[in-house]
Amino acid sequence: MPTLCRDCLQIDDRIMNRCSKCGNPRTIHHPELNQLAISHIDCDAFYAAVEKRDDPTLADKPVIIGGGRRGVVSTACYIARIHGVHSAMPMFKALKACPDAVVIGPDMKKYDNVGREIRSMMQSLTPSVEPLSIDEAFLDLSGTQRLHGAPPATVLAGFAKRIEREVGITVSVGLSHNKFLAKVASDLDKPRGFSIIGKAETLEFLARQRVSVIWGVGKVMQQKLARDGITTIGQLQSIDEKKLADRYGSIGLRLAQLSRGQDARRVISGTKAKSISSETTFSDDLHSEDVLAPILRRLAEKVSRRLKEKNLAGRTIVLKLKTASFKQRTRNVQLNDPTQLADRIFRSGQSLLRRELDGTKFRLVGIGVSELSNSRTADAGDFLDPDAAKRARAEHAMDAIKTRFGNEQVTTGLTFEARPRPSGK
Repeated sequence: MPTLCRDCLQIDDRIMNRCSKCGNPRTIHHPELNQLAISHIDCDAFYAAVEKRDDPTLADKPVIIGGGRRGVVSTACYIARIHGVHSAMPMFKALKACPDAVVIGPDMKKYDNVGREIRSMMQSLTPSVEPLSIDEAFLDLSGTQRLHGAPPATVLAGFAKRIEREVGITVSVGLSHNKFLAKVASDLDKPRGFSIIGKAETLEFLARQRVSVIWGVGKVMQQKLARDGITTIGQLQSIDEKKLADRYGSIGLRLAQLSRGQDARRVISGTKAKSISSETTFSDDLHSEDVLAPILRRLAEKVSRRLKEKNLAGRTIVLKLKTASFKQRTRNVQLNDPTQLADRIFRSGQSLLRRELDGTKFRLVGIGVSELSNSRTADAGDFLDPDAAKRARAEHAMDAIKTRFGNEQVTTGLTFEARPRPSGK
């Protein structure tokens, strides 16, 4: 059984708990070590790791990345996680669990730059890189052994070392024979993990896992399965595929396949964004259109700006609301043609918003655009709205001014109203 040292990258043919060359204990051994090529790489507590890298005084402190008293946790470092803090937790609960935490507002531009740097490093290993988010991706290293002079496992261990050395953060690596199992593997030994799930052990390994390990099996589905007496993947494996399909529909077929470790999806490089959106959480609950509309307009302008930067447009406008009791509402409308204009995004979102204004107080509002396409087909004109073309020309003129002098130099009246006003006279 081959053993790989994750520090000096030495491969030995024997099972060894310490490397025979460098003596370090960070070894990994597996019978299929040199045969597997599908990997999932996930940055460890990414946002928090970048902040700790940039401020060494935070190294031994619990760090939470999130927004304000009424916001939610975007990322928590592993020290904060020990106290029970986790992503999407309301900030007030996170600070109650970990009152000594250092809270930092997210700097998405900085994180995006680091993510792009890591993505570029991934693409130097293989052209088959499929990003899932800013801080994680699938890689297929099939056929790259001659290029690198080493099997994928060795290349990935070297890549993890390079990330630590050159970027200053850590990653966890999952290696297997398909995407589903590679992603499961990357979560097994965080942080700085390197885990392998081979073909021969797939059924036995999965049988011991809870059903929550399967993609798409959230709390609601877990409860539904539990009512039917199913809590482990092993129980799913024992049920005929047809019975699962009859009982749970299309997801039943998916449960049958993934419970047996079957995943035929390929790693697809160059995956495009499916949507672009922006949202904000309020310091106090809001319920009136007079207050919400200017905020929605500002968010629409952010979405529009990102669409224009990427030469994209979208046909479906999506409004997201979260009530004071944390219940989420999502509404959408499809346009006749794609748009990238803030005016059209806002007006569509405002129309959706008005239908929800029944006195309910909201703690969050967001707007997004999906069904993305190239902007060449965007904003052909609206015969039912003769002023639309005039507003579009005005928006493009404002864009030109912002490009030259900065985004703060020109605003609409609504956007101006949405900005925080200083206290006092």
